[in-house]
Amino acid sequence: MTTLRNTAIAPPITQVLHRTVKIDGLDIFYREAGPQDAPTVLLLHGFPTSSHMFRNLVPALADKYHVVAPDYPGFGNSSAPSIKEFDYTFDNFANVIDKFTEEVGLKNYSIYLMDYGAPVGFRLALKHPERVQSLIVQNGNAYDEGIDNEFWKPIKEYWKDRNTDKGDGLRSLLTLDATKWQYTAGVRNVEAISPDTWGHVQPLLDRPGNQDIQLALFFSYGSNPPLYPQWQEYFRKHQPPTLIVWGKNDPIFPAAGAFPYKRDLKNLEFHLLDTGHFALEEDGVVITNLIQEFLGKQPIK
Repeated sequence: MTTLRNTAIAPPITQVLHRTVKIDGLDIFYREAGPQDAPTVLLLHGFPTSSHMFRNLVPALADKYHVVAPDYPGFGNSSAPSIKEFDYTFDNFANVIDKFTEEVGLKNYSIYLMDYGAPVGFRLALKHPERVQSLIVQNGNAYDEGIDNEFWKPIKEYWKDRNTDKGDGLRSLLTLDATKWQYTAGVRNVEAISPDTWGHVQPLLDRPGNQDIQLALFFSYGSNPPLYPQWQEYFRKHQPPTLIVWGKNDPIFPAAGAFPYKRDLKNLEFHLLDTGHFALEEDGVVITNLIQEFLGKQPIK
């Protein structure tokens, strides 16, 4: 007869932990893995997803890095107060994530910036350039060229005139068809894209009041282009080592937004991938390998 002993077994460092921390009264959910004393990679998600988009990347990097991926307010498993209770702006998101990094003890970090993660992460970089050790940019925009396309025309009109009719016209971007389109447009093989992606996202978008949250953020995105010159000056002044891994067939942030980074950054690795907006879904292994090679070259601790 075998006797089972009540002994604790430490989880492997690649096991992903699912945690929540209070920031300004909000529950901010995050995924975390890897050794606490390893270099940190902060993963900042895009619209309309959450840290769920990093579900495979987090454990893949966790053997060598401390990986942290939070959900913004109104997204994923974080609190989603109404627009009357919380100011849904990119300035406010950056403030929340800044406080989040301090609360969970992130002193220095590389940042993965994708879609909405770019304006959040670049605000962090402007505020704390000494903390940012490198950048990983995946379909995250910092140049006018990146939003000079058909997708942005109705959103730019909304920036000019925040009326109900123009806002209602953007609600089509919050439907199941639009969510599927974001995941599948420009990919090589639709069968490689798991329906679990929109199956996770759409019920969250469909929560009561969440469309109003997303419309507020569509409007707030107009605060980002005026900051582009400051972000570009940050690139030129601080020259953070940067890896570009960009889905070149993205109809939202096309490859035209990737090339201008070459103007301002000297220590730049540049890769255009034959896929769409959520490049990790089709080329996650490729991106993981590129990140590991890139970070392995950096003098980060």
